[in-house]
Amino acid sequence: MNGIFNIDKPSGPTSFDIVSKVRKLSCERRVGHAGTLDPTATGVLPVCLGQGTRVIEFLVDTTKFYRAVIELGVATDTYDAAGVVTLQSDSSGVSRAQLDSELASFSGSIEQVPPLYSALKHQGKPLYELARAGIIVEMKSRPVTIHSLELVDWQPPLVTVEVVCGKGTYIRSLAHDLGQNLGCGAHLKNLVRLRCGPFDIKDAVSIPELENAFRYGYWQQFVYPIDSVFSHWTAVVVSDDAGVDIRSGRPLVLENESQNQPGSDSTQPASGISSAEHHCRAYALDGRFLAVLHFDPEKGHWRPQKVFV
Repeated sequence: MNGIFNIDKPSGPTSFDIVSKVRKLSCERRVGHAGTLDPTATGVLPVCLGQGTRVIEFLVDTTKFYRAVIELGVATDTYDAAGVVTLQSDSSGVSRAQLDSELASFSGSIEQVPPLYSALKHQGKPLYELARAGIIVEMKSRPVTIHSLELVDWQPPLVTVEVVCGKGTYIRSLAHDLGQNLGCGAHLKNLVRLRCGPFDIKDAVSIPELENAFRYGYWQQFVYPIDSVFSHWTAVVVSDDAGVDIRSGRPLVLENESQNQPGSDSTQPASGISSAEHHCRAYALDGRFLAVLHFDPEKGHWRPQKVFV
């Protein structure tokens, strides 16, 4: 069983709980998720099976889209609604102009300190375990990218924003930092992941739906092919000889290979994929997905990075 489920995670279970559920339903040993959601968070959780687990690293690196509700005037130790309240204050003095100004300061490349209660590890142990034991680890800031941050609703003390961000961004930290900057404290009240890479919440399957699909034998309709993760990269169709090279891990030049999508009616070969691209996806003549290729600018050829046959 090779592929990816786009699961709409409910509030309550951990991301690992969802993985365990899918492993039990599918009887597939190799199962993993791409991008942890906190237990209280909901929304898109890609769960990969079989050879699909080999694309997790690519999914983790993709852009994420969230809708977050932030409550001003209340701060917690976990930076979300599940934590212990550490500060309560009057946020009624915060104006829309102040809010807009502070939100704008989070756009672009910023430095962010992860929450103490997180799955990040320190000396082999998750930070949340250390924090619960009363061990406070001094966290260093790290760069993250906020592609866009839009205020979509302002019903004091609740602020609803939509965030498009890169790998490693903690929306809980964003909520906490916003409260710090406004001087009133804040925490993340609600979080929904609307999109993770190519997977959108409007296409996601709920756990009860997936359970029924396995029970009645139509689960295949919810499985996305492995190459769907790479749909934004150029597709190249290679010759049988080039396919042998790819399966053997040998580098190759793509100057005379076709760049048409598998199944295309075009018989004209393309002039070659641009070396400005760092990755492409390779297919056999019969349309089978073969591999992810990575361009080596020093050698001027393409190397198989992940082979899936």
